[in-house]
This record gives sequence, structure tokens and C-alpha cells, in this order.
Amino acid sequence: MIDVPGAVRSLRHEFKYQISLREDLILAGRLRSLLEHDRHAGKDGSYRVTSLYFDTPYDRAYRQKLNGAARREKFRLRYYGADTGVIRLEKKYKINGLCGKRSARLTLRQTEELLAGRIDFLLESREPLLTEFYSKIRGQGLEKKTIVCYDREAFCFEPGNVRVTLDRNVRTGLGSTDFLDTNRLKPGALENCTVLEVKYDAFLPDLVRMAVRVPGRQAAACSKYAQCRRFD
Repeated sequence: MIDVPGAVRSLRHEFKYQISLREDLILAGRLRSLLEHDRHAGKDGSYRVTSLYFDTPYDRAYRQKLNGAARREKFRLRYYGADTGVIRLEKKYKINGLCGKRSARLTLRQTEELLAGRIDFLLESREPLLTEFYSKIRGQGLEKKTIVCYDREAFCFEPGNVRVTLDRNVRTGLGSTDFLDTNRLKPGALENCTVLEVKYDAFLPDLVRMAVRVPGRQAAACSKYAQCRRFD
């Protein structure tokens, strides 16, 4: 059972495409001329994303993804750039093709405690997501699985609350210490390709629909987490 209180209000459409580097070059130029970059991005419009995914000993989230389960969820730790002072626990869930996300902030010290297996602070928290995470570590055996790190160029369009992202240079690792120090991560998790993601609320404006159109490409189940699990 997936616990998603208030999910109906927050569910969004999400489509992913795996595109070539040449298609990326053309598409990025088009998007830069039409849409605004994410306000948190650097001068070049991009930023680094580092995530550590959790799964059960029998890889429930991974197998549900591969099997295309209509209802599924996964937990991850995530931070942006090199700033480990702002780390979030995130629960991402999918219900009948629509996606949602809940998050809660962790301090660096709490993150280090969690990585070391000391999780009692989660139960003591008044944050519902942290309490849920604790119960699923204990009840389902959630454990650290895979680090996924990449460079993201993000664009926003206010009508439809649209977000378009281009994820490049995907690398991965297994050790907990690599999550807070990404210098040892393995490059080439997704070679010679970029992951294009399009997220929106109730509708996708025609301007964006035409802008992200890549001839011959159709939306596919392209999970960076699943791709990186191949290197376990």
C-alpha cells in the first residue's frame, strides 16, 4: 500500500525521453530561445543533482519500475550542487501514470547519522515523512542501494506549471561516503545520451509541446535509478 495523503491535489503528468547528444544540442538551443531557465541554476543554466536511493532487500521499487506497476513509490536523499547543508529526504510516487513527490529537510548531521544506520531520530521527529521512512526501514528493510548523480539544465513555463529538464553526464556509485563526496563516482551510466523530462499539471501548452518535440522519439520508461542499478 502506498501512503500518499493529499496526493490527488499534487499529482502531475511526467514524460521521459532518452535522446541522442545531437538531439540534445538542437533541443537545448530551441528551449533556451523560448523558455526561462530555473532560477536556481548557475550561469550556464545547469546544476548538479546527487541522489541516494533506498530499496528493499528484494528490490521492490526496482522490480515494480521494470514491471510497470501502476502504483509504486521510492525513497531517496537528494542535494543540489556541492551544498550538503541542504539535504532532503524525498518520497516519489506514481499512481496510474501520474506522479507526485513529498519531501522533508535533513541536516548534514542527521544525514550522516542515517548513512551510519542510526535512525532513531527519524522516529522522534514530528515530520510525518521522516516517521514513515523510519517505519519502512524497520518494516520493509529499506536500505541504501545506488547513488545517481548528473548535470541538469532546467527550464520553466508558468502556464501549466511546466518544467522541462535535460539530464546529462549521469554517473553512479554504491558507497555511502560517495553520496557526500562524488569525486569517486563512475561515469558513463548513460553513455552518449541525455534524458529529457517534461512535467506539468493539468495541461501542456502547445508552445512547450512543439518545443520538446523530437521526431521519431516517443515517451519511454527511462529511469535513471533503474539504469544505474545495472552497475550494482
